[in-house]
Amino acid sequence: MSKIDIYEDESKHQRSYDKDNPEEMTRKQFMTRVSLSIAAVSAAVMAVPCIAALVAPLLEENPSSWRTVGRIEDFPVGSTRLVDFENADAEPYSGMLTKSAAWLRHVDQDNFTAFAVNCTHLGCPVRWEENAQLFMCPCHGGVYYSDGTVAAGPPPRRLPEYKVRVRNREIQLLTAPLPITVV
Repeated sequence: MSKIDIYEDESKHQRSYDKDNPEEMTRKQFMTRVSLSIAAVSAAVMAVPCIAALVAPLLEENPSSWRTVGRIEDFPVGSTRLVDFENADAEPYSGMLTKSAAWLRHVDQDNFTAFAVNCTHLGCPVRWEENAQLFMCPCHGGVYYSDGTVAAGPPPRRLPEYKVRVRNREIQLLTAPLPITVV
């Protein structure tokens, strides 16, 4: 038996498809529909968490809370001190990430100002230089005046500020979820 005879035998066994009868489907059409159905279900399953991740932050309220960072007596007029506090959105499993800090300035008798510790250039921590009365960023040479405005270097904007209030001679900062800076 030659190869040609084998092909002729197979063609006799193939079932012909009647195009006038739409209820009848070939194996190829069936497998295509099954494959497309599986792909559609897979895409829907993958899309649900992606859409939820995009929409959830728009629907959630950002927690903020007043955190006590010290008493008025601890901060002489004209002083700038580093204070630490717990973040507003702290979770029990976060460990050290629940802690944050700010630079608190006692400007005059009744006024306090608190600045974020992160440079607005790339988020490096700034330090207070008492003798120069400047905030300095060691990473790329960013310099800020005592009021948080940019003095020199690459920072694009002033240091972000926290809202400050005094209640019962205690100084409190209105904390917000991290990050406070926009990098």
